Amino acid sequence: MKYNLPKYAFAALLAIGIGCSTTKQNKVATTTSTGNKQLPIDRKVDSVLNLMTLEEKIGQMNQYSGFWNITGPAPKNGTAAEKYQHIKNGWVGSMLNVRGVKDVRALQKIAVEETRLGIPILFGYDVVHGYKTVSPIPLAEAASWDMETIKKSAEIAAAEAAASGLNWTFAPMVDISRDARWGRVMEGSGEDPYLGSQIAIARVEGFQGDFSEFNLAACAKHFAGYAFAESGRDYNTVDISDNTLHNIILPPFKAAADAGALTFMNSFNELEGIPATGNAYLQREILKRDWNFQGFVVSDWGSIAEMIPHGYAANLKQAAERAINAGSDMDMESNAYVQYLAELVREGKVDEAKVNDAARRILRVKFMLGLFDDPYKFCDEKREQETIGKKEFQDGVLDMAKKSIVLLKNENNMLPLKKEGLKIAVIGSLADDKTSPLGSWRIGADDGTAISVLEGLSEYKGNTISYAKGADVALGNPEFTQKTEINLTDKSGFGEAVATAKNADVVIMVLGEHGLQTGEGRSRSNIDLPGVQQELLETVYKANKNIVLILNNGRPLAIPWADENIPAIVEAWQLGTQSGNAIAQVLYGDYNPSGKLPMSFPRNVGQVPIYYNHKNTGRPGNEDPNSIFWSHYNDVPNSPLYPFGYGLSYSTFEYSNLKVSATTLNTGKSITVSVDVTNTSDVDGKEVVQLYLHDLFASVTRPVRELKGFELVDLKAGETKTVTFTIDEKAIAFYSANKKWEAEPGDFKVYVGGSSTATLEGNFTYTK
Repeated sequence: MKYNLPKYAFAALLAIGIGCSTTKQNKVATTTSTGNKQLPIDRKVDSVLNLMTLEEKIGQMNQYSGFWNITGPAPKNGTAAEKYQHIKNGWVGSMLNVRGVKDVRALQKIAVEETRLGIPILFGYDVVHGYKTVSPIPLAEAASWDMETIKKSAEIAAAEAAASGLNWTFAPMVDISRDARWGRVMEGSGEDPYLGSQIAIARVEGFQGDFSEFNLAACAKHFAGYAFAESGRDYNTVDISDNTLHNIILPPFKAAADAGALTFMNSFNELEGIPATGNAYLQREILKRDWNFQGFVVSDWGSIAEMIPHGYAANLKQAAERAINAGSDMDMESNAYVQYLAELVREGKVDEAKVNDAARRILRVKFMLGLFDDPYKFCDEKREQETIGKKEFQDGVLDMAKKSIVLLKNENNMLPLKKEGLKIAVIGSLADDKTSPLGSWRIGADDGTAISVLEGLSEYKGNTISYAKGADVALGNPEFTQKTEINLTDKSGFGEAVATAKNADVVIMVLGEHGLQTGEGRSRSNIDLPGVQQELLETVYKANKNIVLILNNGRPLAIPWADENIPAIVEAWQLGTQSGNAIAQVLYGDYNPSGKLPMSFPRNVGQVPIYYNHKNTGRPGNEDPNSIFWSHYNDVPNSPLYPFGYGLSYSTFEYSNLKVSATTLNTGKSITVSVDVTNTSDVDGKEVVQLYLHDLFASVTRPVRELKGFELVDLKAGETKTVTFTIDEKAIAFYSANKKWEAEPGDFKVYVGGSSTATLEGNFTYTK
């Protein structure tokens, strides 16, 4: 049979009915360029699958990183030549780190016009918080508690990346993080599973949209437990209870799956002695069976091969066997499946049905993205030129950046600053840095493209600004793949900084971490101001105490001295392309900060991991001030320096009149909790009203409180609004001693306020 069609049209034609399987189908329809719009996707997938050889199916499960100059001559020998031949054989299902329409089109053309079946390739990339136009790091975005703006941020990232030929992002990272030493806290949403779940939904929906040419397939990662690495050291062992796994770690993943995330990525860590990549409990039982996840699971970079040093597989062949049997569908850069999987099937060590299942899942995602309709859907050079860096994108990331800022301290209303008549000293190398604010995982962006703090402040012409570097944070020019060298000795700029501060009415000090001090492989054993910056801060303070401290960082920092001495502290994270403009607008009061912390800030590193939703223990406190036999430290309080959910505003808010609609919550019913919130200031502002519950007694011990709802409320000066939350069985359900999610009868306390330390309290009882 011959068709006078391009190869990719032939693949699409195959997908609409030739050789159709009679396998039971999901009722999901897609459009193909040649077929019935109502034909279920799975029928089309099986039509293609039935025409594939074993090697071609395994090829769909193989992912390579870019390995040659794609628009140049093809490689002639070595590993690159072998990988190139694999593409021509149809043995590559996905590529990563290939971007730009020109390169993507060149590779896609090989896949769809030079292979036997013309099956298109997926192109993946770490579009974590922006592509060329960069939003704040995800932890900063989480501080906004603004789901619509977070969703918009993901839409902007997706639009730019998709216009550059990409169709898949390795984001969002939905790991719950309690340990600020772990470098990848910057990539997630903080310590709370409820907030993390809402953000997971927003980001999945933002990336994926309606699968247009401006959307990307999302990838929820890292499944699962990665952020619970012992001592906060990246890639380290994870040893947690089933209770913690289900109640804390898994909820954001479940939310991402329910939101329709097309892919999941497994994690580097082991769980109960089994690496996640080879963990059937996680991948086959929970994800694919219990949650009915229809997408596919990709390994993290080389994680199949890493099961060898883990001590779980003797060699790469055994690693391939264990990974596929556990449910890992696509091999990222281990070369394990393409080398050994066909052999394992023929030896009877792997059932071909598992290969079919994996290939089917991958093909299904390609259909969902519309790649069988048009493999070049994401390859429009004109769209690429018109899309990258659009003004509306710049406006969008500026809005996200302003909403991400958290005001930690504002003694005597030092902020906002007057717009005229001030002599302002700006100190700190980060104030003049145009690359560090882009943060980690901004690998599609260009260095030097962020608006610096100095540039942002210069937009306000009424004050006189003097600048002194004071000291470098990092030495040299750190690259993404290199270790950042911290300045531990050079204080040569201290004198100039002191002199500049002495002549100023206000000193703005921009201190913190270089943008590449957080991220993958960037754990820290100390989480104070790195290098000589603490000494610089104290030295300048002696010269002028009117200091506004701007923190640029990718993790919670321990800043007890600053909290005690500095009158105004602004948590400004690493805010992306529009960083300096966002900071300046907040400092001058053109934007009233409303951010709330998504992670607790410790008093010192010895408190880490520290988190609000902890357990009470059998000895939570002691009324006898002379007793030491209770759970505490002898040198610092148990409480964090700044708690989860905390953040100030230029407005002030008062909570009153808490009402619980009924004292009893019955099965199948719901109750409401309402509270009046009043803006008691003369400044319009926004407040994140937070609802927490405490399940007092249960089949397993429960946290002292858990976030179960929040609402971002706009309040004009003097205005009062009533905020109402609904509580039902879903809100009080948890993974119980019965090893299932259920609501248990018992007594509950309700707390409502502006942080996790809210004191306004009510109660109810749940009965079955």
